Amino acid sequence: MNPESIIEQAKRAFAITKKDIRIYYAKGPVVIFGLFMPLFLFLAFALGNRNLPMPFLLSGLLAMTVFFTATAVSPVIQPWEAQARTLERLIACPVTMKTLIAGDMFASFLFAVGIAIVPIMIGVLVGVVPLYPLLLAAGIILASFCFSALGLLLSTPATNVPSNIMMLSSLLKFPLIFISGVFIPVEQLPFAGQVLAICSPLTYFTDIARYCIMGTNSFPLSVNFAALAVFSIIFALLAIRLHARTVSRRI
Repeated sequence: MNPESIIEQAKRAFAITKKDIRIYYAKGPVVIFGLFMPLFLFLAFALGNRNLPMPFLLSGLLAMTVFFTATAVSPVIQPWEAQARTLERLIACPVTMKTLIAGDMFASFLFAVGIAIVPIMIGVLVGVVPLYPLLLAAGIILASFCFSALGLLLSTPATNVPSNIMMLSSLLKFPLIFISGVFIPVEQLPFAGQVLAICSPLTYFTDIARYCIMGTNSFPLSVNFAALAVFSIIFALLAIRLHARTVSRRI
């Protein structure tokens, strides 16, 4: 692909991003699943475990917020498009599947990064200031990309019923927060839980957030960033390939 066509595809991906933001991300699921759901889980856990330090709780809240926001709408964009018969028009346009996925992913990424500011501001208001703000920002950016790619991977089943995808994504997302060190540090989990935690991308971002906010971590930072990068590449490539296979069965 020549550089000129790459630029054109990038412009089209950005147009898809703007469309997604205007149509989908102004809806309730982003606020409910991206911010309110982590907040309610945080409050329930904080009230039941009052001896835990606030930095520990806030790092978990930040991890859940980024995770839930990035995966709130991205799994159901293509089923919604297929149900509304707009996916056919997108496929008929001169865009590649990579462009389509990139546009959807970037919209999810932007909202995850934007809403991540909320728990950070909550922490500042209660006196919990990140120890390493630049490192935390880098972790949020990488994790937002990773979780956005995961959300698009979850939308690959060939269905145009958004509720089917939402049920599938919920079955995966909620168990992940309990095995990823959000509420209980990884080293305190039973052996089976530690094995499962290693397989979760949320584990590595939670560890980054915990180090940047309270100075403790379960894994080396290099391992955390490398794991998120590897998960991001795997999720993105699988999403592109699987969507290319299933899109014809949606329209």
